[in-house]
Amino acid sequence: MTHAQAFIENFIAAVDFEEPTPVDMQTVLASLADWDSLAALAVTVMFDIEYGKPISGEDLIQCKTVEDLFLLVG
Repeated sequence: MTHAQAFIENFIAAVDFEEPTPVDMQTVLASLADWDSLAALAVTVMFDIEYGKPISGEDLIQCKTVEDLFLLVG
């Protein structure tokens, strides 16, 4: 499994989609039915726990795609 695939799996687990939802690096966050403030908070926690990297709300606002989030991992 690549680093990107692991990130996508962590993202899917963090957002906890109600319905199975295909996600890839080009997925636009705003297009996800379950992308809301709780999902954003869960992703913030994921970054801290899984990657040891705190991110801000401003960081999330700037991200448009899953790949944008992935690039924050560094």
